[in-house]
Amino acid sequence: MQICNIVEALGFFLPQIYLPTYAQQTLGSSPLQGAFSILAINVASVFGCICMGSFVDRYHVTTCILISTVGTVLGVFLFWGFATSLPLLYVFATVYGLFAGSFSSTWTGIIRDVQKRNDNAHLGMVFGFLAFGRGIGNVLSGPLSEALVKGEPWAAKAAYGTEYGALITFTGVSALLGGGSFFLRKAGFL
Repeated sequence: MQICNIVEALGFFLPQIYLPTYAQQTLGSSPLQGAFSILAINVASVFGCICMGSFVDRYHVTTCILISTVGTVLGVFLFWGFATSLPLLYVFATVYGLFAGSFSSTWTGIIRDVQKRNDNAHLGMVFGFLAFGRGIGNVLSGPLSEALVKGEPWAAKAAYGTEYGALITFTGVSALLGGGSFFLRKAGFL
């Protein structure tokens, strides 16, 4: 689960870093309108975390991770990838906040799962390792994202055809791979 946590973290903060710039450069928004996308992510994250916390209490943690993953991946590839207007970008920001923003709320389920397997697992240590893993992904995402944005635009439509196309795809793929713990559990590895 930690490997999936790190991979998910590689792309997690990229929309929060690049959305205002994308909105201004590509969609012609004002700085305030671009910043509103971050507000939408953060407000939606509050509600996403509350809902995910409720799901983690009811369902297996990998099922909750799958919910977060599917919502995030669809949001990135469909809404950000095809965002050619501010309203669609705000829809993406809201969906991303609800699903990607709730990923860390699955950590309580991961902690519970680890403690079931090992009575000596300390809650604080497991949480610390998860936070450390997310930090690794976040630190590595900086140079990766810079290289992705500096690349040539793709011959594609909508946001995929901008300088952000590779970044959008990377964000979606990292979210998809971050949800791999569901499939690892189904395959009997977890």
